[in-house]
Amino acid sequence: MIAKIQKWGNSLAIRIPKSLADEIKIKENTKVDLVIRENELVIKKVPDNNYTLKKLLKQVNEKNIHYETDFGQPSGQELL
Repeated sequence: MIAKIQKWGNSLAIRIPKSLADEIKIKENTKVDLVIRENELVIKKVPDNNYTLKKLLKQVNEKNIHYETDFGQPSGQELL
């Protein structure tokens, strides 16, 4: 599909046709990463990471939990 680059302020802009946007599930305000690879501009959708403490803690289990580590006696002005 051919698109035209247009001036937008001091930058350049390209319109993404709705059919392509729908196909890769992007919409207004979707974050994308622009990468130059082999002299081509690649637009990659950035994963939508809506992290919350609750969601992150649900992922903690016996296999990935980090236990406290003993580094020995204090050697400076650490507070206990």
